[in-house]
Amino acid sequence: MAGAARGDIPAQFDVTQAARIVGLTPARLRQCIRSGLLHPRRDGRGRHLFDFRDLVLLRTTRGLLEQRVPAREIARVLRSLRRQIGDRPLSRLSVYADGRRVVAWDGTSRWQPDSGQFLFNFDAGRVVRQARAVAALPKRAVSPAVPVDGSRPPALTAEQWIELAMELERSSPLEARAAYHHALDLDPANLTARINLGCLLHAGKQLLGAEAHYREAVRLDPSCGLAWYNLGVVLEDVGKTNEALACYEEAVHATPDIADAHFNLALLYERTGRRRDALRHFAIYKKLQPGRS
Repeated sequence: MAGAARGDIPAQFDVTQAARIVGLTPARLRQCIRSGLLHPRRDGRGRHLFDFRDLVLLRTTRGLLEQRVPAREIARVLRSLRRQIGDRPLSRLSVYADGRRVVAWDGTSRWQPDSGQFLFNFDAGRVVRQARAVAALPKRAVSPAVPVDGSRPPALTAEQWIELAMELERSSPLEARAAYHHALDLDPANLTARINLGCLLHAGKQLLGAEAHYREAVRLDPSCGLAWYNLGVVLEDVGKTNEALACYEEAVHATPDIADAHFNLALLYERTGRRRDALRHFAIYKKLQPGRS
């Protein structure tokens, strides 16, 4: 019911007081209310009253507004955060804009509230130095003041981030994933970064994230047989057999020599009673891989 007290924290600040405390103008604060960013209670005369939780929310909102995050996106982020953190107080989180994305930080993990996707905390300068021990990356200048949360990565190109990620995949897959993310921040249409990041997420059992990157890869290049094959594998893993079969068909049409795509097609055709098609793809597989049974 409107005006009911929430929990055991009394509402005690009016609009002018709340605006002064969090550093907003009263007009901007009222705009936040109209935008649905927060829902303060009202007193008996209909005036808005704010409790301490409202002030924390307003402080977070102000920080995002100052970083030019649109109010509509802030509202979506805050709704997601409420679902994700449950009873944990928002005051224990740091919420900020990192480039084109909004990031939440609880002292241990970083994630994007709107998608739920976790990000990786690493000293980007250290990663570059580690990778140079095994890779011949160009010696670009790296700021010594790179923070450990990775919010200001070194000034590498997308291709250099990809090279770095490839070198790190075996020794440090989490840092490799972070490097691929930086590459995609610079070049969202980079097919190599999409596919490789999808593979790392798939290996880490993050199937929805892997599927999203594979789908974007086939959208960017419908003729990429490897992207279709990888998408088929992840769809099969989540039980979408019919969609997986269609992806394998696209894979062998685009790249006929992907042996494993023929093998998986044969298994699915056999499972669905299409024995002639199954035998045909088994034969192609054996021709492409004569040493494998």
